[in-house]
Amino acid sequence: MPRRNFRERVDVLDKLNNTELIERYRFDRDGILFLNQQLEHIISPTTQRNHSLNSIEKILLTLRYFASSSIQLNDGDIHAVSQPTVSRSITAVIDALTLPEIVRQYICLPTTLWDVRQQKTDFFNVAGFPNVIGVVDGTHIQIQAPTVDEPQYVNRMGYHSINTQIIFDASYHIRDIVPRWPGSVHDARILRNSGVYQFMEDNIEQERHQYLLGDSGYPCKRWLLTPFLRPDGEHQLNFNIAHKRTRSVVERGIGQLKRRWGVLHGEIRMQPLKACKIILCCGVLHNICKTRNIQMDEVNIEELPDQPEHYAGLEDGLHYRNVIANTFF
Repeated sequence: MPRRNFRERVDVLDKLNNTELIERYRFDRDGILFLNQQLEHIISPTTQRNHSLNSIEKILLTLRYFASSSIQLNDGDIHAVSQPTVSRSITAVIDALTLPEIVRQYICLPTTLWDVRQQKTDFFNVAGFPNVIGVVDGTHIQIQAPTVDEPQYVNRMGYHSINTQIIFDASYHIRDIVPRWPGSVHDARILRNSGVYQFMEDNIEQERHQYLLGDSGYPCKRWLLTPFLRPDGEHQLNFNIAHKRTRSVVERGIGQLKRRWGVLHGEIRMQPLKACKIILCCGVLHNICKTRNIQMDEVNIEELPDQPEHYAGLEDGLHYRNVIANTFF
């Protein structure tokens, strides 16, 4: 039986400098090695048969795909491996990064006293809005037409998407992400069925003076403040101005996320379940980059929000919003 030939795989960590690594993979050398420490025990091959890819090679293939959104065959050509091998490697890394124990390590709401106080201070410094611990919005990530329940994924802009709920803190770290719902689902419904909603409802009596900010597509709650639709008087006008400036953090944060990971900027050519896992992976990796202060040369593009569909249901936070406007603005 003839022996199979394998092209030599170049060690890009030795070949490229940090600027080149960040351009291609969004991580510097130390960051890639850190990722490998986190995932190696999960994704390392159990055998060296057929020159199996090692964990760093799998991570590099995945980062390249997320960063460029290029087709997997191009990635395989770059790293001298076949497209099926690339596909299996990316799947392995995606599965590892979306394990609950990995996600919880990097994405979590501010719950400790120190963290809550820090977020309140940081958000107050944005525009003088008191007691804010996060800003929430939905963003549509385009996907290919699904083979099942296709109409459910068509959003009101007319394309197929995953409507992804994201909460950012003032330093543009993701504090919660819900990449689960078809594009036709309203932001308010996604929030209502999220763990954040239940957590905030359960803790409102103990934590009365901490809020999320959201646009008018969400209900005004005791813990979720939305702008006045028809502001009346100076207090409400000033409230809306500070609200808009503070909430713009989430728009810029989404812009940074999509700029860093090009796969989120175009069409994810995967079925919904795989696409949702890719979005979650990008959220985890975004936070790791932020924590490690891995900067990008590209200018961050602010996400331009679509006009929200105004929430028309019951709202139990209107009185609290009035009190805050009259007291602080």
